[in-house]
Amino acid sequence: MSWVRVPSPAPLFSSESALEQRFIALRPPDWRHPKTAKRWEAKLRTYTYPFFGNLSLDHVSGADVLAALSPIWTAKPETARAVRGHIRDIMDWGIANGFRHDNPAGDAVRLGLKRARRAKTHRKAIHYSEVHGALKSIRRPSALVASRLSLEFQVLTASRPGEARQAQWSEVDAGTRTWTIPSERMKADREHRVPLSERAMEVLAEARSLDDGSGLVFPSRSGRPLSDMTHRKLLRTLGIDCVPHGFRSSFRDWASEQTNAPHAVMEAALAHTIPSATEAAYARSDLFDRRRSLMEQWADYLSAT
Repeated sequence: MSWVRVPSPAPLFSSESALEQRFIALRPPDWRHPKTAKRWEAKLRTYTYPFFGNLSLDHVSGADVLAALSPIWTAKPETARAVRGHIRDIMDWGIANGFRHDNPAGDAVRLGLKRARRAKTHRKAIHYSEVHGALKSIRRPSALVASRLSLEFQVLTASRPGEARQAQWSEVDAGTRTWTIPSERMKADREHRVPLSERAMEVLAEARSLDDGSGLVFPSRSGRPLSDMTHRKLLRTLGIDCVPHGFRSSFRDWASEQTNAPHAVMEAALAHTIPSATEAAYARSDLFDRRRSLMEQWADYLSAT
């Protein structure tokens, strides 16, 4: 007699599966956006149902998972990795609940998949010597005020585009000239303090006229955060050959070539995580004071070029 408890006669990977719905219902606290569950279900429906949509949880084998992943492993590598992760999470959940004793989407399945070569891509950026001219163009009154101010703020703080566009007044401490981005908006899921230069503070002062009660520093006309396309369109209209995220690369190149800032300070300014676990264990400080000096240098460079 098998010890594996058959959970339900309904198949796991189908829209009728009570098990799948139970699993997904437990996950929202871990998910940042309410649409995440729908994206999960859509990927499962598209890429797993055709291969093992009628099987119960304890009957899905490594061969089934391999059959589902093989067609997309090299053609759609990011999607394939996400689908494999979804299957693996569901199977881990099944193991924890006693529905099966192994995970068919675990490490073993990778041996049967072709190794996908990742093409290294870089976001389009301009040389740091061109950023001063770009900012002059961005500041022209013809551009939407919230758009041009938020883009300049992003450049001055070397932040990610979404972090700047979604900035809130409650995150800004004018007294200490600090912008604290909460962990839920950070790529590394860790709170990040940003030292604000004098010019960054001037941009925020200008943005006060946009206050619509939403709490956003740079609200759109609808009172919502500006979309990424707003900045892309502005850059395209002005003939600036880069994407918003590219200004982070411009900053990093400038810091490397034009300052004596240590590598750790430059990386901390970009809120990069430290890949080495050993090195990270010794990185107890966010080097805030040293970053403040670097960001003031960046602002001075942009105004004096």
